[in-house]
Order: sequence, then C-alpha cells, then structure tokens
Amino acid sequence: MELNIALLRGDGIGPEIVDSAVRVLGKTAERYGHRISFTPYLIGGAAYNATGEPLPDETVNGCLASDSVLLGAVGGPEWDALPGDKRPEKALLGIRSALGLYTNLRPAKLYPALRSASPLKDSIVGDGFDLLIVRELTGGIYFGDRGYRDGKYGQEAYDTEAYSVTETERIGRAAFEAAMKRSKRLCSVDKANVLETSRLWRKTMHALSEEYPEVEYSDMFVDNAAMQLVRDPSQFDVIVTSNMFGDILSDEASQITGSIGMLASASLGSGTRGLYEPIHGSAPDIAGQDKANPIATILSAAMMLRYSFGLQEEADAIEAAVDRVLDAGYRTADITGDSSAAPLTCSEMTEKIIEAL
Repeated sequence: MELNIALLRGDGIGPEIVDSAVRVLGKTAERYGHRISFTPYLIGGAAYNATGEPLPDETVNGCLASDSVLLGAVGGPEWDALPGDKRPEKALLGIRSALGLYTNLRPAKLYPALRSASPLKDSIVGDGFDLLIVRELTGGIYFGDRGYRDGKYGQEAYDTEAYSVTETERIGRAAFEAAMKRSKRLCSVDKANVLETSRLWRKTMHALSEEYPEVEYSDMFVDNAAMQLVRDPSQFDVIVTSNMFGDILSDEASQITGSIGMLASASLGSGTRGLYEPIHGSAPDIAGQDKANPIATILSAAMMLRYSFGLQEEADAIEAAVDRVLDAGYRTADITGDSSAAPLTCSEMTEKIIEAL
C-alpha cells in the first residue's frame, strides 16, 4: 500500500515528536511492505512567522490532497499577544473544519508498567485499563445559538444545545465501527432523564444498535458515567457521547491514566482521511532539548494506520512495541515516577520503540 501523509510539525516540541513518529512509521512500512510519502506543511506559530497566518491556504490544500494528517502541537508564549484570529490555536479549529472532522477518538489506557502513576488505587485499576471515548466534535451546545437577553432576574446569557438525527447517527456509526475493531462493547452516555436532545440521542442510538448485533450496547447517564470512570474504568470499552459531555469525560479519563504524555487522539469525518495528534501541548520550555516524550505521537500514528488505512496488524505492532519498551523499564523524564533509572531522551525512546518493532 502507498500512503500519502501530510505532516504538520507545528511549534515547540512538535517537530521532535512528529519526526519520531515518522521514523516509527518508516520502520513499520519497511517491515510490512508499504510505501509512505511525507509532505510537511506549516501550521500554528511557525506558519504565522513565515506567512502572517496560522493556517495558510497551502496547508489546507495540502491536507485535503493527502490521505491523512499527522499533527504535532501548536502555540507558545511567543504568540500570546496576537489577536484571536492570528493565534496558533485558531489553526486547530480551522483545519478540523476544513477537513470536515466531526468525530474525536480519545483513547485512555493505563499501562500496567505505569500503574503507580494513576491517582486511582491499585484495587481499582488492577492490571490497568484500556478504553476509548468517541466524542461528537462539531455539534451540540458549543456550536448552538448563544447570546444575551433580558430575563426574569435581569440580563442573562444563554447557550443552546441542539442535535439532529443525522448528527447523532454519524457519530453513533463511528462509535459502533470503533467498537467492532475492539472488544465489541459500546456505552452511550447522555442525560435522557432531563434533556430532550439526549432523548433523541438515545432513541437514535437504539435504532442504530440494531445494525450492529455483534456489539454489546448499553446506555448510561453522564453523571453516573463520571462516577463509574473513577470507580471502575475497566468496565468500559468504547464510550460515545455528545460534544460537551465528551469534552469533560475525556479529560477525566486522561487524568486517571496519570500520564498525559502517553495519550493519542484522532479526529475523523465521513471519509478515511483523519487528523491525528497527541493530546498534550507544545511544551515550549523543553522544545529543542530532545527531552519530549514521543509516545503519544507514535501512538497517534498507530491510530492513523488503524482508522484511516485499515492496517490493524501494523497498528497493533506499534502499540505492542510501546508496551514492550515500557515493560522493559525504559522511561522519558515525564514518566520516570519513582524509578531511579536515568530517563531516555526523545530520540533514545524512539530508537527503543523501533528496535522493539
């Protein structure tokens, strides 16, 4: 297979971690007989410095012409004083919109080797957990009507939640398809005891579940889901939910892993092209020092192989290599914990993962 991947290295540690993922993808392609072409484009502060825009047209057009997109990170104090439409972070919303990405996949995995990093008790996490939150990305209260008006007690602000059957079906289908690639268990999270949008959401999900008889489907109210994530996270495999609920629950799930530097993400639309990126920031304080943890970006690349290219075995191989490296005790500075071993640099950790492949 020939893969055409757009690279958005971005700012801060972005270039280092993207280059690490490129090396791992290159080794994977070599092992499995694929060909990959990588084309870099500017985004964020680096793009602003070069062109005066955080998201140049050339970048958008290049990403649209690619099979998929790998992103590092954007932003940093250098650009904090810019107006809102010129800030690096504006480019993230812009590229997601341009690519029509409405599904966000956020895995939350606690590796057994990093169990001590989790704030949860050992009796709760056991040997670790591995779940996936599927968040609707372009609808709901974040995109609804909003404003100010005169109310019963004077001026009041309002934000409107709205979801259509079409929006719910497409995120639901993405979640069922994700569940089919995992353990075939899906929990839909809503607030159907209070919200009309959640009642429509639940009705639509139930109808959709009939198309996926192999998937064990369940519903859960969002307040209970928040509690269950810290009570027994291993009960979940795939969670699907709305934009706002997904925003909250995915951050909670990332925290209980104890290591934000390990967490990947994917943003997908109706086609196979996706945007894959680590959930951490640009870490400008360590940029260019070869100290960054490349694992989240490498795991994002594995997600790309799985979800954009259907290369399950190749994705599994990368993830297994990461497991073996961690099990062997290798760590970057952010995940050393109580270990007395000297931390590896970004490039050294990348090399260990390539060796494990």
